[in-house]
Amino acid sequence: MYLLAQYCPLCTRSVQSFTALFLSVRTEKSERKPSEVLSSHPSDPTVSEMLKMLRATASSSCYSYCCSSTQRRRRGMPFLLDSTTTTLDVFLNSFHSRSSNPSTSRNTHLVTDPEMPKVVSNLEDALEVLDEMLQRRPLPSIIRFNQILCQLVKMKHYSRVICLYKQMGLRIIPNDCSLNIIINCHCRLDQMGFSLSVLGKFFKFGLQPNVRTFSTLINGFVMKGRVLEAARLFSKMVDVGCKPDIVTFDTLIKGLCIKGNTRAALQLLRKMELSPDCKPGVFSYSTIIDCLCKETLIDDAFDLFSEMISKGICPNVVTYNTLIHGVCQLGQWKQATRLLNEMASQNIYPDVRTFNVLIDAFCKDGMVVQAKTMVEMMIQRDLEPTVVTYNSLMDGYCLRGEMEEAREVFNLMVSLGSMVDAQTYGILINGYCKHKNINEAVRLFQEMSHKGLFPDTVTYTILMDGFCKQGRIQDAKKFKAMELLREMEGKKLHPNIVIYNILMDYFIKAGKVEAARDLFFGLSSKGLHPDVKTYNAMISGFCKGGLISEAENMLREMEEKGCSPDGCTYNTIIRGFILNNEMSRVMALIHQMVERGFSADASTMKMIIDLLSRDKVDPALLPLIKG
Repeated sequence: MYLLAQYCPLCTRSVQSFTALFLSVRTEKSERKPSEVLSSHPSDPTVSEMLKMLRATASSSCYSYCCSSTQRRRRGMPFLLDSTTTTLDVFLNSFHSRSSNPSTSRNTHLVTDPEMPKVVSNLEDALEVLDEMLQRRPLPSIIRFNQILCQLVKMKHYSRVICLYKQMGLRIIPNDCSLNIIINCHCRLDQMGFSLSVLGKFFKFGLQPNVRTFSTLINGFVMKGRVLEAARLFSKMVDVGCKPDIVTFDTLIKGLCIKGNTRAALQLLRKMELSPDCKPGVFSYSTIIDCLCKETLIDDAFDLFSEMISKGICPNVVTYNTLIHGVCQLGQWKQATRLLNEMASQNIYPDVRTFNVLIDAFCKDGMVVQAKTMVEMMIQRDLEPTVVTYNSLMDGYCLRGEMEEAREVFNLMVSLGSMVDAQTYGILINGYCKHKNINEAVRLFQEMSHKGLFPDTVTYTILMDGFCKQGRIQDAKKFKAMELLREMEGKKLHPNIVIYNILMDYFIKAGKVEAARDLFFGLSSKGLHPDVKTYNAMISGFCKGGLISEAENMLREMEEKGCSPDGCTYNTIIRGFILNNEMSRVMALIHQMVERGFSADASTMKMIIDLLSRDKVDPALLPLIKG
């Protein structure tokens, strides 16, 4: 999930035309290659056209990236707040009685000053400068102290900033900027109660929370996944007369999109359009376009893209990357090529993200040769392939079962230095597990800890699944899978429902229904809720063990708990009833399955046809099953 947060438009260096740019192909190639085989060409004409275009653009020497003068500068606000509704209401009601005129607030801007402290590069320098400032008489203004604290925040010395603020507070009266800095630090440290208590200091010092304060708190709720509370605070902010700015709007739009609430995000966008001084910008539109693409609503995404352009808002490389990713996910290579041409015509050139999106899409579509060609193009145009680039390429090889080539990419990453991460190992471990080389997967798993990398839940899940699907019953039972589960718990990694589904499925296939039952009934104590796969596994186990009444009770329980049966559920229990000669319930279950839009699979159909041939069921059942 790519979050739209930063923009890097190209400089406006003159380029006559996209075609003319392609003609300046340099013959020299970079000596550095990701592998010895990055030279093959694709056969698909559409993909060939795309690669030809990208290869041509790689030859230009005018790819100088810089920030446009029109680029909006935005401060990040990854702050968190954990407060009660009552406390917030009291605070906001108090604020409502105050004037929201920003001119009545103390100056919060970091102004240029001839005595401004030097830029510090480490904690020791900052402490030295602050100590020297505290010795001056008269004391420097709070603005210069805030500047030092801001630099320490950028270095993530949050606890130290809080301590320094307390020391300063004995001699210097803070302003609203100081208090916002401290709220920031408390939130970064997950000290939500303390961050809320800082709000009271605004009133203590005769200050007013400003739009930055509210935006910070809203963003904190968003980062915590508490978007409804962020929306509520946004509404309260408006009610008390503090006008949100574009950062506030964009923060809430981002939160709504993270939660997949595209409709609400669009409503907020329309509200921005009605604002006289807070019109939506490229970030606002790009964030929602990204959300639409993730939901595969490509037509809606392009409609919004067209609307954005019609209003004079120029898309940037992030906008195009989002659309390219969306169409590539659906295999719409012609659309991707059209977008790349359009980017070039706007003097917006592909960046690392663009290439990574295309490489990943090629690999997932089995077109590893084309993906390798793109890696070569990246290097030709002086774009450094990242760990994401190589991970995608390696995954592409693994999906094709070409484990030697995948290992070559892995070795290349190792040779390049600190490019290998836990996900890199996870991809290769998954490849070996899928292709039945469990011993090599285990060796890589053990190698991770020696390299200072720690397996996450996904890696454990991959290896457990590998053991349980290799038919190595004793290994999985006595040590491997269950031992891995205990190891996870010992490392404070919380196994998810996927891991328990894998283990239950293994036990059921091994005829250990009681062991699967024990795991199932222990889920609630671990804070886990069964999903449809969990119930399907248990129903299958009960049916195979002849425990038909328990299977039917499980079907009833899953519906009572709001977990809807799927086609697999119905086919499994119907086959179970047939195998156990419980024909009285078969007809009712088949009718229920068809009413809910599911149909019999090949195995169920074969069993029903066999019953029909022996006059065991009503002949009227066959048309129903086929329908």
